[in-house]
Amino acid sequence: MQAAITSPASPATVDFEAVKRRQQATWSSSDFAVIGTTLQIVGESLAEAADIRAGERVLDIAAGNGNATLAAARRFADVTSTDYVPALLDKASVRASAEGLRVRFEVADAEALPFADASFDAVLSTFGVMFAPRQDHCATEMLRVVRSGGRIGLANWTPQGFIGRLFGVVGRHVPPPSGLASPALWGTPAHLERLFGPHARSISAVPRAFNFRYHSPAHWLQVFRDDYGPINRAFAALDAGSQDALADDIASLLLAFNVAGPDSLVVPGEYLEVVVTKR
Repeated sequence: MQAAITSPASPATVDFEAVKRRQQATWSSSDFAVIGTTLQIVGESLAEAADIRAGERVLDIAAGNGNATLAAARRFADVTSTDYVPALLDKASVRASAEGLRVRFEVADAEALPFADASFDAVLSTFGVMFAPRQDHCATEMLRVVRSGGRIGLANWTPQGFIGRLFGVVGRHVPPPSGLASPALWGTPAHLERLFGPHARSISAVPRAFNFRYHSPAHWLQVFRDDYGPINRAFAALDAGSQDALADDIASLLLAFNVAGPDSLVVPGEYLEVVVTKR
């Protein structure tokens, strides 16, 4: 998780394969599906924004537990769901089977997709591809595998929203690897224009909000410490006193964003709902 949203240092200074191995271990360290399933509404909204239609070939990248995957499959699209963490795809497969949805699941790296050029009518990712370390590679790969006139639909946390601010809080306690661009850059129109603009017929980036609904700040923190890999690993990297300090800072952030009053927790998390139409 990143605090800054500045450009990275020279790529030559970063061991990207080592970064990805650590990321894979992080996302495998807990049961992300506990949290991921609460975000299903984002996948449904994105499928509508990207105008997913029956029979279209759709690729979900960094699919996690499959929110955009299921949303596209419910619209009778021909869906291929990918992630580089097999355990996450296993959860998505169980969900698809429970609903009787036909989906192909394949382990794949967002930076080097194993698909031919122009293989898909639409490519989707909800809070997934934004965390890959080589952002230019991911954008290039998405543009490569989608046909001309096809759509790339993304849901990306913004730097000024709750999750973007959370990146900063965690980064002050557990600094991210040096030389990497912040994932929060994906939540800025200027960066999206840089990544996709030269190859885009149009780029729509609409601010949305996902409401995190929990009993209290303590409840949110317990769930995320247990089941959200980056938070789980951040606490594991600290001694007891430093863990308490991080917990206090996160609780303060939750209270600052809470719109539900003292008896519950409703925290709006701003994200950009992005649709890029390829030239």
